[in-house]
Amino acid sequence: MKRSFGSAVGIILALAGPPAQAQEAWPARPVKFIVPSSPGGGTDLYARQLAQALSESLKQQFIVDNRPGASGNIGAEAAAKSAPDGYTFLVTANPAIAVNPSLYKNLPYNAERDFTPVARGVVAPLVICVHPSVPARTLAELVALGKREPGKLSFGSAGTGSPTFLGIRMLEEVSGAKFLHVPFKGIGNMMPSLLGGQLSFAFPDAAVALAHIRAGKLIPLAIIEHAPQLPTVPTLAEAGFPGLEIYSSFSVVAPSGTPPAIVKRISAEIARAMKSPGLAEKLEHETLIPVFDTPELFAAHLKKERAAWEAVIRRNAIVPD
Repeated sequence: MKRSFGSAVGIILALAGPPAQAQEAWPARPVKFIVPSSPGGGTDLYARQLAQALSESLKQQFIVDNRPGASGNIGAEAAAKSAPDGYTFLVTANPAIAVNPSLYKNLPYNAERDFTPVARGVVAPLVICVHPSVPARTLAELVALGKREPGKLSFGSAGTGSPTFLGIRMLEEVSGAKFLHVPFKGIGNMMPSLLGGQLSFAFPDAAVALAHIRAGKLIPLAIIEHAPQLPTVPTLAEAGFPGLEIYSSFSVVAPSGTPPAIVKRISAEIARAMKSPGLAEKLEHETLIPVFDTPELFAAHLKKERAAWEAVIRRNAIVPD
């Protein structure tokens, strides 16, 4: 018996089953922010505030997962190897995506190939702080001590290659001073040693140091740029060291292959969250400066930043500890 064309089509459609279901709306389940540093540091503070804001606005839980160590490489590797499904992102300071590619010869990830830029969230001014026991109340006095007794004063950092480290190395380069470097897994891990006087000074994010400065537990000597929360602290240029362009930024990237629609969506949601009164007030209180880059603008900035840090590393022959 001959079947009609219409009947044949009906059989094919029946065998094929119902139409494919539309993709689930993002986010349909909890989203993870991997932070490649310890709790308590500037990146961690920003990631937690952003996670809270996005959890409220998107009605889905955003979770912070700290993976400190190896100057951010451990957490960055974990993020790079995560499924590119829009449910894992890396919230990181500069090193993991802009500095380490020039510092380490055999990274377990490729910062340019394995990540998709999402948003350059905030810029965090760095502030040189000394423990009150250090006999220096200006940056010039600290440098003089570092020249008179090379290697006696110790400084802590979030690890070789971090802005908190590179900034002091650049200061040594232009001043002739010499200090003893003590690396930590993150600023959060370093702060107890600085507050306890085991370290002479450090160059942390102002967001982390601010409360301790106000309590008199740390003495600020110079800051990258003027901050209304620290109005009497001179900039590096005003303190006698112009031309030192050192800063920390906290950004969001996704594993390569993450759907472009999700990248565009979360980038827009991050910008919207940072403009909300609640989060904007918190960022200002902690001296964090919002940046509202699109993924494309962030990618262009990241390319320039990598070249700039590479020049610093090569000029100072910096190698990992």
